[in-house]
Amino acid sequence: MVVTSAVLALGASPAAAISVTWGGDTTLGSSYGLPPDRGWPQLSPVADVLRKADLAAVNLEGTFAPGGASKCAGVTGKDCFAFQAPAANATTLRRAGVDVVNLANNHAFDFGPLGYGGTRRALTAARVGFVGAPGEIRVVTVVGQKVALVGFASYRWTSPINDPLRVASLVREAASMAEIVIVFFHGGAEGSDKGRVPYGHEQAYGEDRGNLREFTHVAVDAGADLVLGSGPHVLRGMERYRDRLIAYSLGNLAGWKNFGTGGASSLSALLTLQLSPRGAPIGGAVTSLRLDRTGVPHRDPSGAAESAMRRLSVADFGRRATWFSRGRPRS
Repeated sequence: MVVTSAVLALGASPAAAISVTWGGDTTLGSSYGLPPDRGWPQLSPVADVLRKADLAAVNLEGTFAPGGASKCAGVTGKDCFAFQAPAANATTLRRAGVDVVNLANNHAFDFGPLGYGGTRRALTAARVGFVGAPGEIRVVTVVGQKVALVGFASYRWTSPINDPLRVASLVREAASMAEIVIVFFHGGAEGSDKGRVPYGHEQAYGEDRGNLREFTHVAVDAGADLVLGSGPHVLRGMERYRDRLIAYSLGNLAGWKNFGTGGASSLSALLTLQLSPRGAPIGGAVTSLRLDRTGVPHRDPSGAAESAMRRLSVADFGRRATWFSRGRPRS
């Protein structure tokens, strides 16, 4: 079943190039700590970048209250994490300039169907779009153009990242509804040493987190114009495939005492791209960030994140590695 919603009219001028900014995993509070001012200190350092984009998106890790029982209730050990923040914190996403969030991830169901439903209601009330449920396509109007959004992960409450036929079918359907298709995904192994994109399937906590090289190429072959990833909690490289851009991970954008912030896990970034009316990348830039101990991003004048992503891109994708020369993407 396809759910469509054209509720985010982000411009009314004739078709033109659009700018898209993508950030990584974002958690606006949990039992590990509740930030002040509805989480505004977490996103205020990057709000200027998010607000400038015609369409700004992040991967929302966690839920908004009220919700049901935690998935970690009665679980022993240190490998279970359930995140829930007050519903009012959803308004900070809108305040910071976030237009849409990806809910196709492992934390969207941390508090079961009640928590999932509460999250979608809180986002709706805050005027923030969302996508990621099975078969869900969200269509928004951005600078006069229809843009279709789809989210994939490896869970029953998401569109399936591990079903190439279903991936292709859903992306083709999205392409029939809009001029530009953006695919979000949450996949890959987790950890400070997981910056490389391997061949084959990746595992984490006993879960099959997808064959990301296969998945992203299937999505582009079916009509995706931009593929934006999250999940490993560290930066990964970017690939240009069939003149379309794939960003495999931007790391963690913002947390509050819930993310690891040492070593490679401290590096974060925002990716801003300009897309032609046909969806091809025609410009872009990376904003280098570094997370403090709490998980709040700050501008990093050293450019360490950008340098890391450039190295990873070349190491993993060779001639298909994508970077920007004077703002223009090149392979």
